[in-house]
Amino acid sequence: MGSVTSSGLGSGLDVSSIISQLMTIEKQPLIALNKEESSINAKISSFGKIQNALGTLRDKAAAFNSTSLWGNTTTTLTDSTVATVTSVSGKNGVVGSHTLQVDTLAAAQTVSSTAFASSSAALSEGSLTIDIGSWTGGAPPTAFTSKSGTSGITISIGSGDISLGSIRDKINAAAAGVTAGIITDASGARLTLRSTATGEENAFRVSASETNDDGNAATGLSALAFDATAVSSPMTLSQSARNAHAVINGISITSASNTLDGVIEGLSIKLNKTTTSAVEMSVAADFSDVKTKINDFMSAYNGMVDQVKTETKYDAATKTAGKLQSDRTAIGLLNKMQSLLHDEFAGTGSGSLKRLSDIGLSLNATGRLELKSTKLDDALANPAQVKALLNSGGTGDSTALTGFMKRFRTFADAAQGTDGPMETRTGGLKSQLRRINDRQDALDTRYQGIEARLRKQYDALDQRMSNITATSNSVSLMIKQLYG
Repeated sequence: MGSVTSSGLGSGLDVSSIISQLMTIEKQPLIALNKEESSINAKISSFGKIQNALGTLRDKAAAFNSTSLWGNTTTTLTDSTVATVTSVSGKNGVVGSHTLQVDTLAAAQTVSSTAFASSSAALSEGSLTIDIGSWTGGAPPTAFTSKSGTSGITISIGSGDISLGSIRDKINAAAAGVTAGIITDASGARLTLRSTATGEENAFRVSASETNDDGNAATGLSALAFDATAVSSPMTLSQSARNAHAVINGISITSASNTLDGVIEGLSIKLNKTTTSAVEMSVAADFSDVKTKINDFMSAYNGMVDQVKTETKYDAATKTAGKLQSDRTAIGLLNKMQSLLHDEFAGTGSGSLKRLSDIGLSLNATGRLELKSTKLDDALANPAQVKALLNSGGTGDSTALTGFMKRFRTFADAAQGTDGPMETRTGGLKSQLRRINDRQDALDTRYQGIEARLRKQYDALDQRMSNITATSNSVSLMIKQLYG
């Protein structure tokens, strides 16, 4: 059970209030330390914000080191519906002009059966063998040649698999180079088979064998056989396998698929439709990613400038100062950034481009970067020179021999390194904070002792005053009794 104090009850003294006021005076050094602690924590927080902005600036500058950034191209066609053109993975199309005419599109062989009552219609037990290859000898073909590297896939149809739907599922599960489906209309349900790949070499033949052959090719599993060389075949050819035929720059191109990879270096051309005449296809340099990254860098630079200014400014109107007002480390970072912009590039490969202002990036009156897009477009007429201006130089090169983006990456790495100004400054602040915390702990211990001593003294005083009051009251009573 906690002790019950009654200080002041006998004497009328407000002992708790007296001690509280005395301790407030006594704790002035601790109050000053608490304010200093808050100030240092605020400075550490401000440096954290600057460090985040610096990290963003570093990342945006490092983006120019990407090998995939430079040399991008874009392809346009006078009729964009004819084909879809993309870059081959890891490559870019070579700048140039081409013509494209599409005579035929590649197609997959498709066959269909006669109509059955429904997908539940029963056929018979046996097996189906599917061969992938090409039909040769004209129209109609006279022979079938299996595709090199393939062999026929035989699918067993047991007693539980004889429905049209089950046979479809068995074919699809066999991965035999065809896909099966059932189309149902007013006439009934038909099984359709379609090559999984387009092109003449991906046609197919279906052989059927019934466990108990009834001798009728139109019934049972026999109804699912297909042979284009036969006078009549149970399944009907809906679409012949066909290669794509195109003419690029006057050269005839044949392909098993509608996608032409590498026919033009660095490009993948997906044919979408046939044409009656050639369309123009232009491959031009694409600097959209470069422009985006230049704008990203500009935003990151301006973000860093704004953050440092916010933390170091003094607002005369409100008479409030930033947490890092006059801080040499923060201001030094800003000055260093500006000097990196002013140092002219003296390395090779940039031609007449020596400053960022030569590609449209320049400082305005507020110390922020702004971009003149037309000047950047003009400079990108020589992309190799722009690349050299931004990303030239190697480890150990002087600032003058280092491209501007590499300068900022190096600057940010150094500023945030273990021996850099950011780490040194925040490390110093944290050391101060630890010393303050130690002093706060020591003062807390000391103040506990002082408060205990004062309470003991005032409790004793309270007791004495209480005794004096009691004695006085007794004497007064005696006098009153004696003298009335």
